[in-house]
Amino acid sequence: MINLDTSIFKSYDIRAIYPTQADEELAEKIGRGFAKYLNFPSKVIVGRDGRVSGESMKNALIQGLIKVGVNVIDIDLASTDSFYYACQTRDLPGITVTASHNPKEYTGFKMVKKIPELLSGDAGIKEIKEYILNDDLPADSATVGTVEIQNIRQEFVDYVLSLIDISKIKNFKIHADTANGMVGPFLELASQKLPTVEFVKMFWDIDGNFPNHGGDPLLAENRAEIQSRVPSEGSDLGIMFDPDGDRFFVIDKKGRFISGDFMTAILAKYFIKKHPGCSIVYDIRASKVVPETILACGGIPLANRVGHTHIKARMKQENAYFGGEVTGHYYFKEFFLCDTGLVTFIYLLDFLSTIDKPFETIIDEMLAKYHISGEINSKVADVSSVLTKLEDNYGSKTVTPIERMDGLTFEMGDWRFNIRSSNTEPLLRLNLEANTEEIMAQKRDEVLSIING
Repeated sequence: MINLDTSIFKSYDIRAIYPTQADEELAEKIGRGFAKYLNFPSKVIVGRDGRVSGESMKNALIQGLIKVGVNVIDIDLASTDSFYYACQTRDLPGITVTASHNPKEYTGFKMVKKIPELLSGDAGIKEIKEYILNDDLPADSATVGTVEIQNIRQEFVDYVLSLIDISKIKNFKIHADTANGMVGPFLELASQKLPTVEFVKMFWDIDGNFPNHGGDPLLAENRAEIQSRVPSEGSDLGIMFDPDGDRFFVIDKKGRFISGDFMTAILAKYFIKKHPGCSIVYDIRASKVVPETILACGGIPLANRVGHTHIKARMKQENAYFGGEVTGHYYFKEFFLCDTGLVTFIYLLDFLSTIDKPFETIIDEMLAKYHISGEINSKVADVSSVLTKLEDNYGSKTVTPIERMDGLTFEMGDWRFNIRSSNTEPLLRLNLEANTEEIMAQKRDEVLSIING
């Protein structure tokens, strides 16, 4: 067996520190392993994000594929959703070199079997890991594969814009922060066809050193500047993308960061108006604002397990138009059930162009009724013992039986919470809400004291 840090093989992708945990040699092996797992497809889409190590890792990955006889379409610099688009429209599997929102020293791989299905820790990633560990990779083929370069940026943007009637977009001034990631060039192309939208550009240049702020908009320090600038510079809205572009976040006119729960409810309202009575999938962590909004609009709310594989499968099963997760991942029937930042923005723009009530007023009304903690992560030594403690403490006090769909969900009357373990780290993730801000703060601290006690 070779020396390999197997912790880099995650539930949904591969993520590793470059070059200590993953380097070009490993990238080539992953290419060979991917080809073997998919029984040597005729062609594979390959892309990369803007990280400093991205080009050399992509080139090594391509070598692994073509050496075993697989042809490659190289789309090079690509957001994750544009990569998904390329796989769907070419009806091909693919690998993109990306570490999503992780710090600059990371590299990684997201792997598509057939859109919307990605390789996972349960199917595909574990097999590739075993091939590498056991030196069970395919040898060089007698015929070397070819490499075709395709630029899909304009084609992708045109498709995204075709999802709405862009002639009906109202006048907006929008601060747009792409975190020196992949979305800047795509937003540049989109802006040329959205003449009524004035974009205030924030960090649209691709720079793998991420010189302005970190890549995860869920961390307050990474959104501090846009939250300050939107109200002070008189914008109608602020939007943020993570570096690979599969997540989307909003700042309102008052500078408030809008939770994924509220965004899911808002987009659900939009889709139910377009498709009356439709089903909407949302993750079990979400605030009551989501199912209550869906029901009030005449839609069908479907709570579901967290994670893209579970959301997509449920959307397909129920023929749902939209799925939302509180972490900023949004999935659409008209985008192959995949998560996408740019499509989410375009749909939000369409929604905002059709409503009479100011967006910030909608947020005011939600904030007055729904008081949520946001997701709070705690490192724990023994996940199962902490879950047992919480069940012992609250299980007899719930107003309905504990929901065990994903972690534990406790309905306590005037407050509720979901607690679930991370798929990849020794973390417990808490999402709590209450009928008042005071109860929320009190119960949040109470539950955290048990978790960390």
